[in-house]
Amino acid sequence: MGGTAPEGYRAGFACFIGRPNVGKSTLMNALVGTKVAITSSRPQTTRRAIRGIVHRPDAQLVVVDTPGLHKPRTLLGERLDSLVRSTLTEVDVIGFCVPADQPVGPGDKYIARELAGVKRTPVVAIVTKTDLAAPEQVAEQLLAVGRLGEFADIVPCSAADGFQVDLVGDLLISRLPEGMPLYPEGDLTDEPEQVLIGELIREAALEGVRDELPHSIAVVVDEMNPREGRDDLIDVYAHLFVERSSQKGIIIGHKGARLREVGAAARRQIEALLGTKVFLDLRVSVLKDWQRDPKQLRRLGFYD
Repeated sequence: MGGTAPEGYRAGFACFIGRPNVGKSTLMNALVGTKVAITSSRPQTTRRAIRGIVHRPDAQLVVVDTPGLHKPRTLLGERLDSLVRSTLTEVDVIGFCVPADQPVGPGDKYIARELAGVKRTPVVAIVTKTDLAAPEQVAEQLLAVGRLGEFADIVPCSAADGFQVDLVGDLLISRLPEGMPLYPEGDLTDEPEQVLIGELIREAALEGVRDELPHSIAVVVDEMNPREGRDDLIDVYAHLFVERSSQKGIIIGHKGARLREVGAAARRQIEALLGTKVFLDLRVSVLKDWQRDPKQLRRLGFYD
């Protein structure tokens, strides 16, 4: 990008925080959209790993990783937690994710209490996964989340069907300072490790059944994180999408035997690529006619 930015251009950092599996990665991927730039760049000058960059004509939102916030049981845990707290004070806005389909629990309350101690950084509470909850349940959850603390905004959304994802982006961006773009427009879009890993899983899944399922498998790597307390193990959570339930049966095989083989073969390849031990969690879902649906194709990483 050149040396000037439009009048009123905003640029800055955000992080998402919440219990595991509350939809943080999915929401980030939906926000970043076709400009997805997931890198596991070993952070150099900062301790932050950049997960993705939302490029808009009037703004640039850089989403960074936070290590999980959990109750420290050890000195190491306390150090990790102080790292989280320093990340929380270094970003411009925090997205606190609570799922619509599960009651507010002790984990959410713990995180809300920690966030209450972060005075200078605005927190936007995001009720995720509204597609999994009835409207009354979503309304209840918004009230329950409102009782957890003082938030700059509270917004419901669903990354799965795109409901209010843009509004989440607007609310986060409105909290960023005015300034120059932090990264060039096309930055961090080189083949990220996630894409390569998705390809290795797809190859393993097609091994031996290529004739029956030539192109009908797509793979999305949902999450990829070092295992807490271990530097020698990376957890990889991935989804295989097929178009019909008969294809799901082929991939899973008798009593899951084929999927276990696929997992073992893919894991060996991924370990060779990353140079570390890997725990691979594979799920198989049917996404009807995804190859003919532009919205699904974009969601699965095939950009027009």
